[in-house]
Amino acid sequence: MHSSFSVLFVCLGNICRSPMAEAAFIAETHKRKLNILIDSAGLGGWHVNEPPDIRTIKEVARHNIDIHHYLGRQIQPDDFLNFTHIIGMDHKNISQLKKLSPPQSEHKISLLMDYTPNHKRQAVADPYYGDQSDFEATWNQIYLGITCLVDYFEKKL
Repeated sequence: MHSSFSVLFVCLGNICRSPMAEAAFIAETHKRKLNILIDSAGLGGWHVNEPPDIRTIKEVARHNIDIHHYLGRQIQPDDFLNFTHIIGMDHKNISQLKKLSPPQSEHKISLLMDYTPNHKRQAVADPYYGDQSDFEATWNQIYLGITCLVDYFEKKL
């Protein structure tokens, strides 16, 4: 099924939450046979061309998804024109995205957990300063958001 939708997941550095969201979304859209362009990016440029955090790679691998080949990238001005949905992981991401966005693209920006019925306005916890269990908790939170997001797109298609 062809789609005119495209989704960019954004977090601070593009090594923890947004690659997790990208991987989960790819897996879920493939399962449901939805054709949506998917990518992720970071607001900062610290990890450009670097793989995700090893703890992210390990957590995603526990769900039979391989992301060791992912490379971090920083959000670019064209992203606001090229993607139909730009999804931030927390309120600071949303605030920064709105500052970077041209006014005509601001409506494309949303918080991942706003797609869930019971967790609207919740941030996805940043696991970076935690241990592997924090990455597991973040995956669980992201996966809930992703399944609701895919439900949202399924209804639109």
